[in-house]
Amino acid sequence: MPLKEYWKKRDFTKTPEPAGAKSPKVRKRGLAFVIQKHAASRLHYDFRLEWEGTLKSWSVPKGPSFDPADKRLAVEVEDHPVEYGGFEGTIPKGQYGGGSVLLWDRGTWEPVEPPDFRKGRLKFNLYGEKLGGRWALVRMAPRPGDTKPNWLLIKDKDSFARRTGDITEERPESVDTGRTIDEIGADVKSRTWQSKPKAGTPKRNEKLTKLAAKARVKPPAGARKGALPRDPEPELATLVTRIPEGDDWLFEIKYDGYRILSRVDNGKAKLISRNGKDWSERFAPIAQALAALKADAALLDGEVVSLADDGRTDFQALQNHLKSGRTESLVYYVFDLLHLDGADLTPLPLTERKAALERLVKTLGRQDRIRFSDHVVGHGAEVLAQAQRMKLEGVIAKRADAPYRAGRGKDWLKIKVIASQEFVIGGWTDPGGSRKGLGALLIGVHEDGGLRYAGKVGTGFTDKSLRDLSARFKKLATTKSPFLAKPPGVASTIHYVKPSLVAEVDFSEWTRDGHLRHPSFRGLREDKPARAVVRELPAAPPKAEAPPRRAAATRSAVAPTPRTASPKRAGKGDAEVGGVRISHPERVIWPVSKITKLELAQYYWKVADRMMAHIADRPLMILRCPSGVGGQGFFQKNAGPSIPRGIGTVRIPDEKRGGPDSTYLKLESPEGLVQLVQLGVVEVHVWGSHARTLEKPDRIVFDLDPDPTVPWKRVVEGALRVRAALEGLSLKTFLKTTGGKGLHVVAPLEPTLKWAEVKEITRQVSLAVVQSDPKGFTANMAKAKRTGKIFLDYLRNGRGATWIAPYAARAREGAGVSMPIAWSEITKVDPAKFNVPALLRATKLPPDAWKGIDAVKQRLR
Repeated sequence: MPLKEYWKKRDFTKTPEPAGAKSPKVRKRGLAFVIQKHAASRLHYDFRLEWEGTLKSWSVPKGPSFDPADKRLAVEVEDHPVEYGGFEGTIPKGQYGGGSVLLWDRGTWEPVEPPDFRKGRLKFNLYGEKLGGRWALVRMAPRPGDTKPNWLLIKDKDSFARRTGDITEERPESVDTGRTIDEIGADVKSRTWQSKPKAGTPKRNEKLTKLAAKARVKPPAGARKGALPRDPEPELATLVTRIPEGDDWLFEIKYDGYRILSRVDNGKAKLISRNGKDWSERFAPIAQALAALKADAALLDGEVVSLADDGRTDFQALQNHLKSGRTESLVYYVFDLLHLDGADLTPLPLTERKAALERLVKTLGRQDRIRFSDHVVGHGAEVLAQAQRMKLEGVIAKRADAPYRAGRGKDWLKIKVIASQEFVIGGWTDPGGSRKGLGALLIGVHEDGGLRYAGKVGTGFTDKSLRDLSARFKKLATTKSPFLAKPPGVASTIHYVKPSLVAEVDFSEWTRDGHLRHPSFRGLREDKPARAVVRELPAAPPKAEAPPRRAAATRSAVAPTPRTASPKRAGKGDAEVGGVRISHPERVIWPVSKITKLELAQYYWKVADRMMAHIADRPLMILRCPSGVGGQGFFQKNAGPSIPRGIGTVRIPDEKRGGPDSTYLKLESPEGLVQLVQLGVVEVHVWGSHARTLEKPDRIVFDLDPDPTVPWKRVVEGALRVRAALEGLSLKTFLKTTGGKGLHVVAPLEPTLKWAEVKEITRQVSLAVVQSDPKGFTANMAKAKRTGKIFLDYLRNGRGATWIAPYAARAREGAGVSMPIAWSEITKVDPAKFNVPALLRATKLPPDAWKGIDAVKQRLR
């Protein structure tokens, strides 16, 4: 019997583990895989593949890795019953495998070639909630002393592979309950997860089947029969000048990505771009996730985006990921359902279509690839104000009771926080200074029967985008101008290209002569043909219809936020700060408060001496916002080809020691800090180690990141609790604000321990704080586990991780700064008062609360 060894090791009158069936059913399709995190005598991960009615199982001490260079040991253990794939709970002490079990990942697997476990080599694809792509299990030759066969679990090189990050640390939570392994161990109820069968009479437990089975979503009443469309066309939004009001409108976030219609048919998904191209292969992980929908046929509408760390969508990052083959940040936000299992939903009101869509997305269970795009009914002005505060691209307004109509109409409206649209590239100018590739793009729109010049774009580029554009231009070069008239006022040498490339461009406004003010390049678009690009002029929104129909359900995705006051702008013309020329000093960095590039440079020069004490000679990560806060921003760690004065570099060896080294930026003088502003930098983040002792940190940080509902008083109490825990280790600590609503508790160290050792100690400290107040704290990164709590982030203490530097500004409206404060002032501090304009106006800076921090000599052990 296949489970004989499994039964022999367990007493089912004492353990809550499932016994399984004596005659298990064998399936050939839809094979399950599961990974369980098991805190037994040693923490490990149990990797299980369903085959011939049981779960073939391996114990993986370090867990899976997305890095193909990591060959993770996998020790073969006894087969487990299929029902074990749904087990999460605690095995009592004294029983075999005693300890907590967490359901870390689950899904299906597919053999690449017929499995033969006797040969000791398996190749297979995983379709899980955390893991995906192609993998291999390879059995090693037996060695003296081996009691069980040893295998290696290896990630293949594909779009899921990556060399950085640890998926087990990034996603420690259960895919079933969202709990951590410690929370499961502390939960008495988890010890009686299932009823205990009598000894010797194993029964098939149906828990896994019930958890996996999703109720099929039925088409809404009133839907008419219809075939699944083969070549669907999307409904498009019309740009308007102001947001409509009334409960007959619902409002969604305007995403910054690629519009995609997804056609699901008998377990296969086809992704169709706005111009009708098949992008299924390009967005393969999205297609794989959609294929698991509990529907025979469906047609969904949505947007594929790349999510930044702050949750906002990033179009340039989306392009970069696609070019590099990396897809881990891809997410598909779905906002409409047009067809479901033989029913045409397009004539139904939008509210009914979205309600069915939300139910359909839930059939996918816990996963991050496919997300339902929520909405707010009514309160348009408040929604727009929130979008401005969050630096979003804009808002989409949709009539709640309207059917789905392909093409552009007045049922869907777009209101942009930042002006942007597509433009056709007609040429470029030569580069100046240290720039390579090109100086500026010459762009236009189709008007009056030809391409009308709309201006030149000289900002927003990365080194990578400059190289990519230059390579494309070589193939499209022409001597004939594509514009109706020669571009006026362009002094540099002009090079023309065939007008086939489309660029997305941010700008402040159109001038009277039809040119753009303050344009900034965001990226190339491949989902819209150049011939379709015209000037988008906002129209007035349609008048409200009376009487308005109230939508079926209301949402609360966002809440109203008041606008902040606006200080005076600096004058125009070049300026100089700290001996550094500041070009375009009048450029607004914070749109709402109107703080300029010059004012930011003046602020950083004012705090330079204090700031340099904490960031000089440390590897940096910088946030560049060439279009200002809310525009297209990007993080940069690696140094470019041209390094300004005052800025140096530091070589970072590859962590795996199998790849190339990296070259990071570091600051060498206060002048370099101002040079960063000239480069468009707003935020400065630092490593916890110096370049001279790179592998041994000399500062640790505990980041207290509160849920928005947590009052400031509790954040203060939390910082004091962390301070007390560190005092228990005889560590003196220092305090600073984060520039937002959080606090950083920092302890200086003598650089004696390596990164991994320091990170583990800080993890233990964090867990101790969480256990002392589990209702107030969490160390779980999952958003669902942070509601009403303070997230205590110890991951800032890992190699390569960074944290916001003392005195650094934040790229958030309000222009807050990360300010060191004394522990004696913690109950009196209002963090909102520490901002760029307030500190710039002050006759002197607050007392230096971190004075003498480098003189403190202390160790963790």
